[in-house]
Amino acid sequence: MIQSSFHQAVNDENLRPAGMPRITATAIGEGEGLSYIADFEVLPDFEPSPLENLQCPRFVCEVTEGDLEAMVQRLREQRRTRRAVERPAALNDEVVIHFEGKLGEESLTDGRLENFRVVLGGRPLVPGFEEKLIGAEVGSRLAFELDVPADYGNEKLAGKTVAFDVEVVGINESVLPEVDADFVKTFGVDGDVEAFRADVRANMEREMRRALKARTKSAVLDALLAANSFTLPEVLVADELNELLQPYHKAAEQGNPGVELEALKERYTPLAKRRVALGLILSKLIDENKLSVDRKRVRSTIEEQAQSYENPEQVVNWYYSDKNNLREIENLVLEDQVVDLILSKAAVTEQRVDFATLMAPAGATEQQPQS
Repeated sequence: MIQSSFHQAVNDENLRPAGMPRITATAIGEGEGLSYIADFEVLPDFEPSPLENLQCPRFVCEVTEGDLEAMVQRLREQRRTRRAVERPAALNDEVVIHFEGKLGEESLTDGRLENFRVVLGGRPLVPGFEEKLIGAEVGSRLAFELDVPADYGNEKLAGKTVAFDVEVVGINESVLPEVDADFVKTFGVDGDVEAFRADVRANMEREMRRALKARTKSAVLDALLAANSFTLPEVLVADELNELLQPYHKAAEQGNPGVELEALKERYTPLAKRRVALGLILSKLIDENKLSVDRKRVRSTIEEQAQSYENPEQVVNWYYSDKNNLREIENLVLEDQVVDLILSKAAVTEQRVDFATLMAPAGATEQQPQS
């Protein structure tokens, strides 16, 4: 009775609930009939800002010959090998040592560590440690002290003086392979260096197009969000926040001591609000412009994503074998259709970005789904 009467009342008042109601009965006794109060939030009623008023960047980029050379160099480094040398240790060498570190009389290494490998120019054990090894030869025995910085990550050592006893037992230099037929075969190319370079460029350009699309989309959604302001239903924000924190809830349930849920809630609340707001705005634009999912675009999106996998056909079949898998791509495509609509009407300026900057890791800005 509550369900049917509530549904009827909502329809009569043209209300759009944002979540389930909280029901408080005011009369429920035998012979009294049923009366109740339903408390619930409603979806905001707003008109999206005219798309013609938005100012949006469209990012553009190109893969230069220098970018290609840098990528080939990185691929060479992935196939780096090392060989023993009989000369003093230099930067980028791998030095094999037996050593012990002491803080006063306490051994920090539980005795002498043997055959420990240190790459000079890599991550030092303690600041200044690697510099002491530069110029050392096999058979060298070094004894030195290092003052550990006060802000060092290990509180036990921070601000202290540590003594080291080091014996150099091996020096290996870095060897990069030549870009030849044998090298390109390790990447599945049949000995043709030019075909290998063309394949590398094609992969770079595919990743570049994805990154450009994502960066432009993010900027467009930022502009859309800035141009539309309305009160968000708290229930939707809470639901979205709970969704974002699901992995952390599971970790906390498993007893992970590093999970601080209250701090995470504070950290993720702005993202939850962003996603809820964008979801409402995009939904409004989809309805007003009578947009529907472009099936051909769904197919091409899936096929493009599948190209990154060893067996693209299996990936395509995986998406089409389950409605939930397919719905994920459909929602993504529908969002992209809205972005295209905005770019067709907004004031758009072209913004060039170089390949290295475009493909750099996010770093301080944590990337999350936009909506």
